[in-house]
Amino acid sequence: MSYKTILVCLTNEATAERLTRAACKLARKFDAHLIAYHAKQSMHVHPGIAMQLTPEIIQVFDDAQSLQADAIHDIFLKETGKENLIGEWRLVDAAPDQAGQRLVDHALCADLIVMSQADQDFERDVHTDLLRDVILGSGLPVLVIPTVGEFDSFGHKVMIAWSATREASRALHSSIPFVQDGGEAIVMWVAYSDKNAEALSFSANQAAANLDRHGVKASVSHWRNGDVAIGDALLNEAFESGADMIVSGAFGHSRFYDFVIGATTTHLLEQMTLPILFSH
Repeated sequence: MSYKTILVCLTNEATAERLTRAACKLARKFDAHLIAYHAKQSMHVHPGIAMQLTPEIIQVFDDAQSLQADAIHDIFLKETGKENLIGEWRLVDAAPDQAGQRLVDHALCADLIVMSQADQDFERDVHTDLLRDVILGSGLPVLVIPTVGEFDSFGHKVMIAWSATREASRALHSSIPFVQDGGEAIVMWVAYSDKNAEALSFSANQAAANLDRHGVKASVSHWRNGDVAIGDALLNEAFESGADMIVSGAFGHSRFYDFVIGATTTHLLEQMTLPILFSH
């Protein structure tokens, strides 16, 4: 089991270098084909302002988008050159309301998607929506890299957020390529009451046993402090245990689990300090 096609989504110059660097390391680790995807935004003209837009204004906007695409392409070529990798560059046109679907269309035949955390000062809501669209729509593991910190090497010791759900199971299996060759995994479950603690403990231990059969050194941990949000508990435990990556199910397939897991996903996307592998 491995990742042989990796697609990295490069949305802006500010995050392109760090994302490409991380994606190159993964391509080298998995001997994978690396695809860089950038969507050149096309102007979405509302009827109310259409009369105010001259051809010159539209041309200036298009030129700015082309300059940004060229700059990001140069960054991709520079970073792949450092790693002696031949990467594939894909440039597409997409209206703002089509960005998520266009990315999903290109990602469907990949094994792993690499994206950036939303920049708190740059189109935060737009990028957050893009992340959600891709996690929900692609059916693929999505590795999100924080906007702060250096992560040239990670995935050797992962902390898996275990909730005994379909999403958690998919996330656990998606993490195996990272750790099956001498890596380590901590399966962590969180319970705020005794009602489901026994079942969670049992399934977490079974999950760890499954990882062990894949050659992964696995252990089980748990958190029982009801005063701490699940997302904070995961981030705190990852820091305390020395994990270099978090693995988590994302959002939910039922109303209840979308409320619980969805809230945790949003919290992790906002507060993450380590790369997080999400799976839905």
